[in-house]
Amino acid sequence: MKSYRKELFFQIPSRRGLINITTDVQDAVNESGIREGLVLVNAMNITASVFINDDESGLHADFEEWLEQIAPEKPYSRYRHNGYEDNADAHLKRTIMGREVVVAITDHKLDFGTWEQIFYFEFDGNRRKHVLVKVIGE
Repeated sequence: MKSYRKELFFQIPSRRGLINITTDVQDAVNESGIREGLVLVNAMNITASVFINDDESGLHADFEEWLEQIAPEKPYSRYRHNGYEDNADAHLKRTIMGREVVVAITDHKLDFGTWEQIFYFEFDGNRRKHVLVKVIGE
C-alpha cells in the first residue's frame, strides 16, 4: 500500500466563501500514482469545512442563507466564545457542514455519484488556510 500527502492553500478575500476543489483533489490523486484506494480531504482549520454536494449556485446561496439563520455572525455578543476573535459563528458553521470527506478512487479517478463535487467552505476568511489531501491505496 502507498500513501501520498498534499496540502492545498487558500486565502478567501472575504469572511465567507466557497470553492470547488474537485479538480485539485483529482490532481493530487493523479500525482499519487494510486489506482485503487481512498482519498481523505480534510479542512485543517477549525473555522472551515470540506463537504460533497452539487455545484449549483442557487444551492450555494441556500447554504449561506441557511447557515446564517442557524448561526448568525452578528451580534457578536450573543456568543460566549467571542472575545479575542469574533468567529464563534464560524466554529458552529464548520460543525454543521463537517470537517472532511472520504472518496473512493477507482482506476485513478474519484468515484463519485451523480453531480457530486468536493467543496471547501470558509467561514472566517481574510487569512491563509489549508486543506490536507491524503491518498492511500495501490
